[in-house]
Amino acid sequence: MAPEYITQITEFVLIGVSDLPELQIPLFCVFLVIYGLTVTGNLGIITLTRVDSRLQTPMYFFLRHLAIINFSNSTVIAPKMLVNFLVSKKTTSYYECATQLGGFLVFIVAEVFMLAVMAYDRYVAICNPLLYMVVVSCRICLLLVSLTYLYSFSTAVVVSSCVFSVSYCASNVINHFYCDNVPLLALSCSDTYFPETVVFISAATNILFSMTIVLVSYFNIVLSILRMRSSEGRKKAFSTCASHMTAVTVFYGTLLFMYLQPRSSHSLDTDKVASVFYTLVIPMLNPMIYSLRNKDVKAALRRFMGNLCCSLKSLQFLKL
Repeated sequence: MAPEYITQITEFVLIGVSDLPELQIPLFCVFLVIYGLTVTGNLGIITLTRVDSRLQTPMYFFLRHLAIINFSNSTVIAPKMLVNFLVSKKTTSYYECATQLGGFLVFIVAEVFMLAVMAYDRYVAICNPLLYMVVVSCRICLLLVSLTYLYSFSTAVVVSSCVFSVSYCASNVINHFYCDNVPLLALSCSDTYFPETVVFISAATNILFSMTIVLVSYFNIVLSILRMRSSEGRKKAFSTCASHMTAVTVFYGTLLFMYLQPRSSHSLDTDKVASVFYTLVIPMLNPMIYSLRNKDVKAALRRFMGNLCCSLKSLQFLKL
């Protein structure tokens, strides 16, 4: 019997958001604006929470890291996506694809758990305000953030290694705008039971565990707010967690829409729409949510812009 030769794929072709030629330039413009706003907003949050002395609290420390995660997640996806809108050959090498998947997994898992950490922070602030600076000390903040990054990196290494442990030797066309687990495994010409199981267990565990923390935290927060006798106190307590509640609802709503769809109506095109939201739209919205609904951030922005204007005027005066 003649030996069977299998040609291993060395590059993939990304179909993108749409394969219609007439939509490439309009989509490029739309996503360029989205990415521009994402970069501006998240770098703004990082800068403000770093330089403003009144934002040196645990809540804004966690917000800074959420902004770092959002910025990084978009940057892993958007530049390659934007380039592919303008070129006819939408290819990505095998190792570039593996790197993109790994980077995406690091930051999406980190975002899931950073939102859970922020929910716990709000729970302690509202339900145990007298112990807040003890329970959420600087050391604890650093520990929670470090564990989030360490766990997300470990998850990314394990899952991406499993996805790329199978053989890709048939089609190399990925029905997506970046290298993701499900569309990649759909191309494999070997048994995908093990990597699919690892992906499912990892995703289900991360979402359920983090959602449990968020739901338990906010259940206790709501109970604590309802027990307050002062309407002013209830309003103030609610305002401190309103921004985070909005961000959590949008993020987890998108994930649940993606993972709880009936199998009969599930498609890779639907996954692409959901992926646009949690890789590009939500990272753009989060800085707006936290700045427009937060008096401290708006006040810090005014102070920062005022100081910047004063500095520019001083430079002009010195030149004269």
